[in-house]
Amino acid sequence: MARIGFLGLGTMGQGMVKNLVAAGHDVTAWNRGDRDDAVFETIGASRANSIADAVTGFDFVLYCLSDDAAVRDVVLSESGVVASVDASSIVIDLSTIDPNTSAEESAAYAAKGIRFLDAPVFGSKGEAANGGLWIVVGGDREVFDAAESVLSPISETVHYLGVSGNGSKMKLVGNLIVAAQLEALGEALTLAKKAGLDLRDVLGVFAVTDFKSPIFDGVGAAVIAGDYSPSFALKLMLKDARLVSAFAERLGAPIPATSATLGTIEKAVDAGWGEENASALIKVLAHEADADLRVA
Repeated sequence: MARIGFLGLGTMGQGMVKNLVAAGHDVTAWNRGDRDDAVFETIGASRANSIADAVTGFDFVLYCLSDDAAVRDVVLSESGVVASVDASSIVIDLSTIDPNTSAEESAAYAAKGIRFLDAPVFGSKGEAANGGLWIVVGGDREVFDAAESVLSPISETVHYLGVSGNGSKMKLVGNLIVAAQLEALGEALTLAKKAGLDLRDVLGVFAVTDFKSPIFDGVGAAVIAGDYSPSFALKLMLKDARLVSAFAERLGAPIPATSATLGTIEKAVDAGWGEENASALIKVLAHEADADLRVA
């Protein structure tokens, strides 16, 4: 089994590390913010006291960071991962970031002869905890093949998409779909409520039609229960939606529906719901319609 350095112990990172340890890998972890010893005991990882400690002497270095600023700070700074990692390590970025930032990482690693994969993940708290993430990967095929042993324990499926950067690009394409489904679900439930339909019946129809979706199933049930506890915070969805918007603008690709959804997300965050689940964007639509989507 491999020796792994892992950086980033947010909700997602903790779940990933726990599954890597359960698969028999030896994991040493580091986090930018303080983490109690109990966290390291729970996930089964040794504690690194610095970035250098977390990236020196490992077969693989993985990190899952919150945004582009975090990647620049932890990875691309003078004392970051690129400056400290061993040339023999394979480095894997699991973060959702702008493809331009991913390209900067790739170039920095290539300049030092370090093998690198961009491998962002689909899924949230539950999938991370259960080893059920869906990973999209860009980079050299031989490097991808060598890394499958550390990607497999954290994922349900792993998808190789070709050259470096393609993983990051695919993640934004997929995030567009996620945001669109949440917006569509919110609009549909609000319309159904205003029309006098029983939302339990509505979700029952959604579950069996040709437009069914796991998002409709899981989020729909939570919405009518009034449950917006975070599996993936709305503030992070706002970050992702803005990345999609900037990416599409650079490419000249029209995304009118996503632009509308971005507006809904911004209203929800401005209303103070940024720490709630991403589905809290639905509260904006319900509020504007004066509709209570909870079902007793």
